[in-house]
Amino acid sequence: MSLTAPSPTSPSQQRTTPLPTRVGVRPSSHTTKRVASPTPLPHPNHTTTNKRPRTVITLSKIGKGTFGQVFKCHDLLLDKPCAIKVIRSTTKYRESGKIELRVLEKLQETKRANENKCAELRAHFFHDQHICMVFDLLAMSVFDFLKMNKFLPFKLKHVRSIAHQLLQSAAYLHKLKLVHTDIKPENVMLVDAASKLERVTVNRDKSADKRQPIVRYIPHNSDIQLVDFGSATFENEFHAATVSTRHYRAPEVILGIGWSYPCDIWSIGCVVMEMYTGNVLFRTKNEDQEHLAMMEKVLGNFPESMIQKASYNSQRYFDNDGRVHATQLHNHVEALDTMIISGSKYRQLFIDLIHLVLTFDPSKRITAEEALQHPFFDPEYDEVIDEDDYY
Repeated sequence: MSLTAPSPTSPSQQRTTPLPTRVGVRPSSHTTKRVASPTPLPHPNHTTTNKRPRTVITLSKIGKGTFGQVFKCHDLLLDKPCAIKVIRSTTKYRESGKIELRVLEKLQETKRANENKCAELRAHFFHDQHICMVFDLLAMSVFDFLKMNKFLPFKLKHVRSIAHQLLQSAAYLHKLKLVHTDIKPENVMLVDAASKLERVTVNRDKSADKRQPIVRYIPHNSDIQLVDFGSATFENEFHAATVSTRHYRAPEVILGIGWSYPCDIWSIGCVVMEMYTGNVLFRTKNEDQEHLAMMEKVLGNFPESMIQKASYNSQRYFDNDGRVHATQLHNHVEALDTMIISGSKYRQLFIDLIHLVLTFDPSKRITAEEALQHPFFDPEYDEVIDEDDYY
């Protein structure tokens, strides 16, 4: 994606440029007037204590996606790094960017986004036809950390910590009548990049004679923030038929029976299991029948009530006994209870929580507030879990 800025020699002509190396930022009051920005680019800063204009310097591109690009920048006034998300200028993505701005401003009104583990909008501005959003600079996503670790699982204490924070962010959003709809490892950011190397003995195929030493990275800090609110939806507004990235999509979305807050809880369950095993829980292609068959193999039969409510196209995936029609599944698909090594009471609590989070029927699925009260998160296990690693 390229950005355009007015030519210094001819206002009527335009030239293609990258995001300017220096971008002017002019503070204003909390409530701001949104206008297209000339060069240098003034934009609202939600701090009223300092009236001096400020400048950010673009350092590098640190991310990209279908939405656009993310740049690492340095704020000269605050003398601190920041991240600027630049939305593509096409109509589709500009509209999505406007929705994200609206959601982020809603979070900003509460002044509690950070403490509830959600990214906080620091400012925004317009660069030609691009919406640009300024955030704190974070470290890396959970997906990138898994990739750096060659998809070795997180330690159980970090799985627990991140699971609790994700549920905290979901509870916060749901209380504001918002559904994130796209919770996945790529959208869960570690706040701190620091990590250490640790040599451990792993048993990836559960064969006692195949244990081997291996080195993995351990995060010093498991604090996270949930990011990317471009698909977030207010509960009382239009709900698209299909939401969520395929691997983290809830069964009610696939079956076409309507979705709400519980679809976020399902996605969190998938993310937590991916951190625990190092593998995507439902590694399916873009095919509904295979996805449903994987769910059935991992979690058991679908409730008859859900099948009856399913759309006509979805009902054809089931036979008369309520089973998903036979489809070729990969050998790695196994029942949930076999994925989690049981034994201690603590691990049994983990299994119980995951079953509650990955309950097929959204009306019976545990809520974020309820999950936060689950015994798995009881402080009495804080010391026990340090000795109870993931294998």
